[in-house]
Amino acid sequence: MNGNIRKNIRIGATVDVVLKKDQPTGRLTRGQVARILTGSATHPHGIKVQLQSGQVGRVKVIVEEAPSE
Repeated sequence: MNGNIRKNIRIGATVDVVLKKDQPTGRLTRGQVARILTGSATHPHGIKVQLQSGQVGRVKVIVEEAPSE
């Protein structure tokens, strides 16, 4: 699923992000969303999130939706 649309991303979802330091190479880091940092509904480079590991990056791929509560 597309990581450019904020409403597609949920807390706890597993995502692949590009960290700031990895932007030149495009290397992806997998993790679970702890916080959604981008306030706008969309962003052309991906919605910025903080992973549960504390790393911050832009979502490129939503791997798995967060479990429903």
